[in-house]
Amino acid sequence: MKIRDYQKGDYEGLIEVWETTGVGSKKRGDNEQIIEQSIVMGGKMLIMEQDNTIIGTSWMTFDGRRLHLHHIAVLPEYQNLGYGKLLTKKSILFAKEKGYQIKLEVHKKNTKAIKLYEQLGFEYLGDYDIYIIRNLNA
Repeated sequence: MKIRDYQKGDYEGLIEVWETTGVGSKKRGDNEQIIEQSIVMGGKMLIMEQDNTIIGTSWMTFDGRRLHLHHIAVLPEYQNLGYGKLLTKKSILFAKEKGYQIKLEVHKKNTKAIKLYEQLGFEYLGDYDIYIIRNLNA
């Protein structure tokens, strides 16, 4: 198993991980152009591979003030092996190197992930509701 930066040609493998785990999809606007643009803007995409197959991801976007951690995902057959924790630690390290805060959103029912994030130093911000407009043309 290895962790590396995103490369051109990784998209189909990573979208398979996202769709399998439910963290992202093409329908949500998670496309190759957006990923590459977010990297140019100061973000990072980590790819976890096993035998040249993408098995996990961690996507960090940068808004000029802080990094946002998205799409931490590991294929089900590789879960519970510490890979999600390793991806999250690598993401935190990137934030430290950049010198910015790191923030993430997690579904309140995902107690396993919440426990992991709290162990790694993330703190609950309070009772925030999150709203989004995905299609501005609608």
